[in-house]
Amino acid sequence: MDFLRIRGGKKLKGSVKISGAKNAALPLIASSILAKNEVTISNIPNVKDIKTLLKLLSNLGAEFSFENSTVKIDTSTINHTKANYDIVRTMRASILTLGPLLARFGHCEVSLPGGCAIGQRPIDLHLKALKRMGANIEIKQGYVVATAKSGLKGSTIVFDKVTVTGSENIIMAAALAKGNTKIINVAKEPEVVQLCEVLNKNGIKIEGIGTDEIEIEGSEGELLDMDPFDIIPDRIEAGTYLCAGAITNSKIKIENVIPAHLEAILIKLQEMGFSLNIGDDFVEIEENMSIDPVKIATSEYPGFPTDMQAQFMALSTQADGVSVIEERLFENRFMHVSELQRMGAKITLKGNIATIEGKTNLMGADVMATDLRASSALVLAGLAAEGITNIHRIYHLDRGYENLESKLTSLGADVERLSE
Repeated sequence: MDFLRIRGGKKLKGSVKISGAKNAALPLIASSILAKNEVTISNIPNVKDIKTLLKLLSNLGAEFSFENSTVKIDTSTINHTKANYDIVRTMRASILTLGPLLARFGHCEVSLPGGCAIGQRPIDLHLKALKRMGANIEIKQGYVVATAKSGLKGSTIVFDKVTVTGSENIIMAAALAKGNTKIINVAKEPEVVQLCEVLNKNGIKIEGIGTDEIEIEGSEGELLDMDPFDIIPDRIEAGTYLCAGAITNSKIKIENVIPAHLEAILIKLQEMGFSLNIGDDFVEIEENMSIDPVKIATSEYPGFPTDMQAQFMALSTQADGVSVIEERLFENRFMHVSELQRMGAKITLKGNIATIEGKTNLMGADVMATDLRASSALVLAGLAAEGITNIHRIYHLDRGYENLESKLTSLGADVERLSE
């Protein structure tokens, strides 16, 4: 099993190009199920989650190639519609095949994804919405067995709470449904917006894109002829590298980004005293000898993203004063705290609120990654720590960060991947 060894205390400099967004690529790859032609998608990050979804579609009978950040996928060869547990259990986003498979074939079986390290993310909202659209849903031997023999029917869907994957699943299901579907309290994340934009450009009329209420005119089962498109840049990867510059007091530039997608992150960095140069497709963070403490509460987009909470916690250990982070979306997303404490961080927890006392001189240690974003927080702490930090179980990192060690090395960090 691989681990990362980081020798901390190195100054960073230079620029880094941000990869395509994993969380945009996953639903858009799943949307190829709605197409009658081979679909070409560019700017795809070469990360584990992408490979897992492609493997799942291949097991269903689809054919694909993945070269030079471009996926070509043909779902016209799909010959069965059962998404097996062995794959779904490794990545919750596999549930994104439920909506498009049901809409296209009228039947599918998708394994329940189960729990998640950062907290429970039940799919009851997905299933409730599909029932509203005329589907029959049963849970049999750990599988969601969904049927809609006469096809899905447009309906009004009200999500009780914002759900990103739920929104994406129902948007894809509604694309092939009969009649119009109105979705109220739909997620507004850029990744959801891109899914709507791609479908809209390829024949599915969608009104209200980017708002919390959209209306979709279904194609009544007619498959789409999808044009090639590019995945948007990864806003979470971008935020992570900005934090790498911040925690090492370095001037670095991140390129191939959409700054508007980073607004909540950039505002918090500015509140902490960092000067930013913002262009059309780049952000440059300046050196800053003193970091101000910050208060953060995670929320749905356009609020502060839960996927950046762990990274800002690591950064807050270097602030001059007490920072407070409230996690409002997931009940178990502070597992990185104990690992940061192993490195000398002074963090106290009370329920869903973490209090971070800075400034702390972090010391290198052996630590263990517990989930994707917690892993990146440990990388950031290792960059700032004195001595050597060994980060174990980095398969979590490989799920969502493309070429992490090579990108950091190009900025001047001392990072290497080793086997144990």
